[in-house]
Amino acid sequence: MEGKDQFAFNKSRAEGRDKKGRSLELKERKLNPVSTTCYVQILGTGMDTQDTSPSILLFFDKQRFIFNAGEGLQRYCSEHKIKLSKIDHIFLTRVCSETAGGLPGLVLTMAGIGEEGMSVNIWGPSDLEFLLGAMRSFIPRKSMLHAHSFGLDQSNYAASSPSRAQDDSLADAIVLIDNEVIRISAMFVRPVNQKISLDSDPGEFLRPGDMSVVYACELPEVKGKFDPVKAASMGLKPGPKYRELQLGKSVKSDSQDIIVNPSDVLGPSIPGPIVLIVDCPTLYHTHDLFSLTSLSGYYKESGKVVNCMIHLGPAVVTSNAEYQQWMMRFGQAQHIMAGHEIKNMDNPILQASARVSSRLNYLCPQIFPVSGFWPNEYTHLIPPEKRMDLEVISAENLLKFHLRPISQLGLDRSTIPNKLTHEHIINELLLEIPEIKEISRQISLLWQKPLNGKTMIPPVEKKVPMAEETWLKPCCMASDVSMEKRRLETSEDASLPAEGSLRKRFRDYLDTPIPTYLENVTREEMELVFLGTGSSQPSKHRNVSSIYVDLFEKGSLLLDCGEGTLGQLKRRFGVKGADEAVKKLRFIWVSHIHADHHTGLVRILALRSHLLKDVARKPLIVIGPRPLERFLNAYAGLEDLDMQFLDCRQTIRTSEDTVQANEVASSLFALGSKMESFKRKPGNLSEAMHVLDRLKEILSDAGLNSLYSVPVRHCPEAFGLVLEAKDRVSRIAKVSPGWKVVYSGDTRPCPALIEASKNATILIHEATFEDSMTEEAIAKNHSTTKEAIGVGVSAGVYRIILTHFSQRYPKIPVVDEVNVDKTCIAFDLMSVNLADLPALPKVLPYLKQLFRNEMAADDELDDVQVSVTY
Repeated sequence: MEGKDQFAFNKSRAEGRDKKGRSLELKERKLNPVSTTCYVQILGTGMDTQDTSPSILLFFDKQRFIFNAGEGLQRYCSEHKIKLSKIDHIFLTRVCSETAGGLPGLVLTMAGIGEEGMSVNIWGPSDLEFLLGAMRSFIPRKSMLHAHSFGLDQSNYAASSPSRAQDDSLADAIVLIDNEVIRISAMFVRPVNQKISLDSDPGEFLRPGDMSVVYACELPEVKGKFDPVKAASMGLKPGPKYRELQLGKSVKSDSQDIIVNPSDVLGPSIPGPIVLIVDCPTLYHTHDLFSLTSLSGYYKESGKVVNCMIHLGPAVVTSNAEYQQWMMRFGQAQHIMAGHEIKNMDNPILQASARVSSRLNYLCPQIFPVSGFWPNEYTHLIPPEKRMDLEVISAENLLKFHLRPISQLGLDRSTIPNKLTHEHIINELLLEIPEIKEISRQISLLWQKPLNGKTMIPPVEKKVPMAEETWLKPCCMASDVSMEKRRLETSEDASLPAEGSLRKRFRDYLDTPIPTYLENVTREEMELVFLGTGSSQPSKHRNVSSIYVDLFEKGSLLLDCGEGTLGQLKRRFGVKGADEAVKKLRFIWVSHIHADHHTGLVRILALRSHLLKDVARKPLIVIGPRPLERFLNAYAGLEDLDMQFLDCRQTIRTSEDTVQANEVASSLFALGSKMESFKRKPGNLSEAMHVLDRLKEILSDAGLNSLYSVPVRHCPEAFGLVLEAKDRVSRIAKVSPGWKVVYSGDTRPCPALIEASKNATILIHEATFEDSMTEEAIAKNHSTTKEAIGVGVSAGVYRIILTHFSQRYPKIPVVDEVNVDKTCIAFDLMSVNLADLPALPKVLPYLKQLFRNEMAADDELDDVQVSVTY
C-alpha cells in the first residue's frame, strides 16, 4: 500500500460499532443412561507451575462436566485435543483467580466456535455473582453467561458469626443436577478460627471467595441383567419394550393382560459409583469440613460406597493427621491427591511449548534461556509420603478413574503422558536436524568479541541478574572493528564462520555501527522477557500477550497481562523466582480491554497482595483503558488486589505534557483531541493527579525519564506505549543517551505510532497476519508483518521485534526477507537484553532453519471465529 492507503483501517471496529448479535443458546443433548462410557480425569493445569488449580473432567458419551477453570485451561485443552464445544457445565469449587482465572477467555472462545457460537452452564457459590459482574464489563453479550449461583446470599457475608449452626441454609446438600445419567450436589465449607487483626471489622470475617464447595457426583444404579426368557414368559416380544424395562419403566404385556415391571425381568441392581471432589484450601476450613452433616450420608457406616475422592487441597492440608483420619471414614475409596505437590514440578504439563523452548535454547541460549524447570531446583525438597491405611495416590496429568462400564471400575494410567526431559528433547532435535549443532556454534560467534585476547560471551543461563563487564565496548571503536574484519578476511581458524553468505553476514554485522545509546551498556540495565506472543486465544505453542520488562535492581514492569502470564513467569524464572519477579513490579500497563491482553491481571495482583501482606507497601499502579478499571473494581469484591488505577488517557503526551520523572504535567490531555471527552470531575482529577505524582516517583526510581501512551487504531480506547530511560553516565562522566522502547499494542499502522517511534531503540510491533492477508488485517484492525516492519523503518528505529502472531502459525510466522536486517521474531520466553540488540536480527535466518519443516499454517483453529471474541 502507498500513500493514504498505508493507514487504512476499519473505523467501525475502532469505534466499537461492529458488534454482531447472536443468541448463543445452550445446546440440549440427548442422554443415553443405559449404554454409556463414564470416567473422571485429571486435567493437570498448573500441576507443574503451581499457579492455578487443576481441573477435573467428568466425561460421559453425550455430556462433559469440568470442575474449576483456572488460567491455562484453554491452552491445555488445545494441546490435549479436548474439544471445548463438548463442554456442557463448569463447576467452581471456589470463586477466585486460582480456580476461575481461565473462565472469561473460555466463555469468549466458546462464543466464537462455529457459525452460531456456543455457551456453557456455569455453577458456583453466590460469590460467583461478583465474578460475573466483573466479567460483564468486557463480555460483549449477556447471552454468553448462563450462570447458576447457589447458597448463601451475598448480603449475609457480613454476618459477624461464622457458626454453621446459626445458618441452617448451608447444612444440607444442594442438588444442582439430577437426571438419568448423573446427580450432582454441593456442600459448603467455610473457614473458621481465622486470625483477625485487632483493627479489622468483625463483619469481614467471611469474605466472598472464602467459601469452598464439596461436590458429590452420583451415577444411578446399574440395573440388573435383562432376562429375555422371563420377558417371553410374560408375553413380551423383542423390541422397544425391552429398552423401556431396562430404563426402569413398566410396560404392558403384548399377549397377556398384565403389566410387566422392571423387577420382573431384571436381576439385582448394582449401586451406582460415587465420586467426591473436595477442595479444602486451608487448615482453617478443616473444622467445618470434618463436621459437615451433609457428608455423613457418604461415610462407610451409612451403607453408601464412595468409589473415588479427588482432593484439591494443598499438601500442607491433606498431609495433616486429622485430615487423613477423616479420609478413613470413607472406607476403601480411592483417594487421588490433586493439590499442589512439589514432585509434580519436574514434568512440564504443556509439553508442546516445552519442546519448542528447549529446542530454541539449544539453538541460541543467549536469548532463549533454559526454563526455570530444567533441571528441577526443588526435587530435593520432596518430603517422604506418610499415609495411613488408605488407598492414596498422587494425581498425574490425564490420570483416569473409570466409572462406567462397571466392569472397568477403577484407575487407568494408560493415558498419562510419558515423562519429558530436556535431554530427550535435544536428542530428538539432533536426530531430526544433525546440522543444528554446527548452526548453534555459528550463532554463538555473534556474541564473541575479542577484548585483550579474551572472549566475552553473555551468560547462557540468566535466571538471576549477573554483574559482568560490558561486552559491546570494544566494538564501539573503529580500529577494533577494522581489526576484526581483517581477521575474518585472512584467518583460516575453523571457529570462524564458513565462506559464503554466512561469512558475509558476520562481516556485515561487524560493519554495523553501534548506536550511542548502546555504548558502555551493561547486562544489568534492561531486559525484555516475552511471556506471550500469540493473538486472540492461547494455543499449545504460544500464550497470549504479555511482556515482562526487567530493570534488575531497579524493579520491573508488565506490558499487557493476558491469561496465563503468571504461569509463564514461573516457566521462565521457576516458582520462587516468579514470586520475586511479581514482588518487584513497579507498575502494569495494559493496552486495551480485549481479553487476550488483560485476563491474567487479577491473578498477578492477587498473588502480589498475598506475597506482600506482611510487608509495608503501596498499592501497585495499573495503567489501562477506563473499562479495565470497572472490571478491577468489580472483581475487588472477591480478592484483595491492592492496586491504584490510572487511565491511559491521563498519560497521553501533548506539546506541554509527558508523564516525566522530574516535572509535574501542566495538563492531562491533548488540546482539541477526542480524548477531552473524559469527565473531568474534581474528584477524578484530584485522584488522578495523586496517582500521577506517585507514578513520576516510581519512574525516577526505576531509572526511567518518561512514559506516555499513544492512541492507536484498533478498538475504542486502544493505546501504544513509549518508555524512555534516563541518560547513562559512565565512570569517566561520559553521558550517553538512554534507551527508548515503543510497544504498539494491537493496531493498524498509524501516523501517531510512527511519530512516537522515531529513533527508538526497540519497536515491539504486533504482526498478526502474513503479508497476503492485508484485507483481513484491515477488517480486524491488525497489521501484517510487512506493515509492522514498515512502521519501524519509517520511524528509523534501531531494532524491530514482531509479536502477537495469529495462532494459525503454530511455531514460526511467515516473514518476507525484505527489510529484515533490523527485525527479529518473538517467541514465548524469549529474553532480549539491551546488550544483545546488535546481534538480534542475525538470529532470524537460523530460526527459520530450526522450523523449516513447520512453517505451514495450522487449520485447527479455523472453526473458532475469533473476530466474534475479540
